[in-house]
Amino acid sequence: MTDGSDPQFSLHVHGAIREIGREAWEACAAHTGDPFVGYDFLEACEASGSVAPEAGWAPRHLALKADDGAVLGVMPLYLKGHSQGEYVFDHSWADALERAGGRYYPKLLGAVPFTPVTGPRLLARPGAGEAAVRQALAHGAVALAEQMGVSSLHVTFPDATDAAAMDEAGYLARRDMQFVWENRGYADFDAFLATLSQNRRKAIRRERRDAQAGLDIRVLTGGEIEPAHWDAFFDFYMDTGSRKWGRPYLTRAFFDRIGETMADRIALVMAFRDGRPIAGALNFIGRDALYGRQWGALEDVPFLHFELCYYQAIELAIALGLGRVEAGAQGQHKIARGYLPTEVRSAHWIANESFRDAVAGFLSEERPAVEAEMAAMTRELSPYRR
Repeated sequence: MTDGSDPQFSLHVHGAIREIGREAWEACAAHTGDPFVGYDFLEACEASGSVAPEAGWAPRHLALKADDGAVLGVMPLYLKGHSQGEYVFDHSWADALERAGGRYYPKLLGAVPFTPVTGPRLLARPGAGEAAVRQALAHGAVALAEQMGVSSLHVTFPDATDAAAMDEAGYLARRDMQFVWENRGYADFDAFLATLSQNRRKAIRRERRDAQAGLDIRVLTGGEIEPAHWDAFFDFYMDTGSRKWGRPYLTRAFFDRIGETMADRIALVMAFRDGRPIAGALNFIGRDALYGRQWGALEDVPFLHFELCYYQAIELAIALGLGRVEAGAQGQHKIARGYLPTEVRSAHWIANESFRDAVAGFLSEERPAVEAEMAAMTRELSPYRR
């Protein structure tokens, strides 16, 4: 397909990231420092079968090419048969359209599968006229949605730059919140605790003491992570997933794949009792952030979730000099552990004009409510000393 906004560009749709190739994809993605839009993570999703048409995720990645065939920009894009694994909830939109006689699925989704992490979505090769490339990708995704006749196109968790490009391209803007810990130049965990109220300091110290009792907690990365660790972690993941969602998204092969290609960007926090692994939390290391992802436990240990997912992550971020910890979607309980409400974005294009107007009206009412809730949470629940 052609882009239409610049005759020097042409847009190509690919049914697998391998069709674009690692070198071309990384030329557009590596400079971002984001581990999730890199070739290795997205290819692991596909190669492992975690992302596949039969799972409701059919890749439709965009590649923007110059006249000489050089790839100037890419966009991870999927044809979705459901709204699972997205963390920006549009089930009510789907219900409304289908009650009105329309068809919501399939839809197009610009996202990192199963990963509610803010980051770039319109990936431009440095020096290639990046703003123009981002605009071409934003418009090109809409052109593809129109060509395919789908109900809608959604881009979840774009960063501010890409969100602005999609605003210019006519997408509807949506806002929500996550809970993020900010590193204010702390020398160590105790320096962080010193900024909290006395009650919260005592509570966190008590939680850590209770969680660590009788356990050996280790942070593994790179070559320290062995296949046996992945075996144990997959057991944790399956146990948590089956209890929370009914069907875990990631296959065992996914963890093998990232263990082979991304080990240096992974921090696996494991808890052992008498040498036997009983719980673990998976983190990815970005350029300036630590990203907490899956966790699980085979024993019910009080406060162990907080220890492995939040406190160990804070300690590691301080040690690595990272600016923040992003601990995933939802979870108001994170506020008491120092993770404050932070705005996240999504962008939406709707084909049907009447339905688009209805969604736009909903978003105009939702946005101030989200802003007010964030402000109230920060004001009333923040553990930091005033």
